[in-house]
Amino acid sequence: MKGNREIEVLIVEDDLRVAEIQRRFLEQIEGFQTVGIAASHEEAKTLIDILQPDLLLLDIFFPDMNGLDFLKEIKQQPKQMNVIMITAAKEIHKVQEAISIGVFDYIIKPVVFERFKQSLLRYKDYHKKLVQLEEDGLHVTQQQVDKLLRKEIEAGTSEKSYLPKGIDPLTLEKVLEVLGREIRGLTAEIVAKEVGVSRTTARRYLEHLVSEEKIEADLAYGTVGRPERVYIVSI
Repeated sequence: MKGNREIEVLIVEDDLRVAEIQRRFLEQIEGFQTVGIAASHEEAKTLIDILQPDLLLLDIFFPDMNGLDFLKEIKQQPKQMNVIMITAAKEIHKVQEAISIGVFDYIIKPVVFERFKQSLLRYKDYHKKLVQLEEDGLHVTQQQVDKLLRKEIEAGTSEKSYLPKGIDPLTLEKVLEVLGREIRGLTAEIVAKEVGVSRTTARRYLEHLVSEEKIEADLAYGTVGRPERVYIVSI
């Protein structure tokens, strides 16, 4: 998804009533567009070749194919597409196989809208980060890789839950990115200008990172000869 283009979704489901429910669910979630519905193996292959969607909603059971086998085919495609498995299959070995092949999520029918929406919004966040990294053309950091790999349902909320009051995760991420670009260390004033916050706010985030032992701080003399704290990423 480049720029503000909607995430293009192909529904691969042989029960057209279920496919229609999924299509209507997608209409209620901003940022997604259903580009097609495939009810068979051949239809799915043809639409994938033509449409090159970003995301597939895939069932396991079809009259002419096994969805897990098709998932393996998809993973061999030049264009990397993510897959959310939506199926009535509850056998643990099927779940394990789907996860090992590389599904983004596994939803068991009947689909509840809130669970469906939760999965799609997590994918939207993942996709946005991935596209941004591609557009930046930069080497990724371990922190960025960890965020891309974090797919647990509670991932977004758990990260916020342990942060103290007054520490926003998005602002914290920006502060870390600024610090990561400068190996010699930065002052609260410089970080504030880079992030676009007040010096007091920047110092609050920096002191939080010091308390978490994610950065180090030491006294140094600034441009006016006064001692000030300099912060350096330590992990």
